[in-house]
Amino acid sequence: MSGPVLVGVDGSTTSMVAVEAAAREADRRGAELRLAYACAWPSASVTPGVAPWDPGGTRGHDAANRALAEAGRRARRVAPGLRVTHTVLMGEPAAVLETESHGASLTVVGSRPAGRSGGGRRGSVAARLARCGGSPVLMVRGGPDPTGPVVLACDDGHLRRHAAEFAFGEAAARETDVLVLDGSALRSGRVQDRPRDPLAALRERYPDITVRHPRVRGGTRRAVIEASGFAQLVVIGARCRSGWTAALPPTVGRAALRHAGCPVAVIPEERDTR
Repeated sequence: MSGPVLVGVDGSTTSMVAVEAAAREADRRGAELRLAYACAWPSASVTPGVAPWDPGGTRGHDAANRALAEAGRRARRVAPGLRVTHTVLMGEPAAVLETESHGASLTVVGSRPAGRSGGGRRGSVAARLARCGGSPVLMVRGGPDPTGPVVLACDDGHLRRHAAEFAFGEAAARETDVLVLDGSALRSGRVQDRPRDPLAALRERYPDITVRHPRVRGGTRRAVIEASGFAQLVVIGARCRSGWTAALPPTVGRAALRHAGCPVAVIPEERDTR
């Protein structure tokens, strides 16, 4: 997909960190960065004749204008030549991002540290976008190791094609390895013994990328959380069913969104109507 990189802005420190991450992603892709600010539904106190979501209005818009201006400055500081646009829409933030994501190549959201107010809400926004959004979702978490691998997480041996393609593309852009954590490998410890390598085409397309299949125990969920402590990025696939509603792996995906020590990308697969 060649659309913009979309990021939600609310003026918080967390959202500014997400903006900076989104700017790096947009710059890496040669894409536009689109800032989205969500305004609450109007109340009876709104000045008649002034649209509450209009950034040119005079009542209640200073916060939006300040947040967008600061986000634009942060983005251009990260990537000086980046094209940055913005939109201000009325509605609940998750719903606004869900709608806007259907034209994006990537949607970026922030995450507050555990124990801080709103952390669960941010996780739920990311989970909602993973289920119902129209693009891959990147949740900015923790402090990624800039020298670490890209972790490709599989659930019970299911390797999602689009997730694998995304992981290899990110590894190539970051000049790092791909670390594959496979549920079936956790039971047998022998991914290499499979008669057919599901990553063969990607290995051929990216010959300079080293792919590692570590022998791990304790379940995929635990392995992914542990690996996220030394990774640049965790990538997880989500099954898409009829209506384009994605289903996260029940333990791996949700645990990563809540507990990973680095950013987490959730990649929807093609539609499944079965």
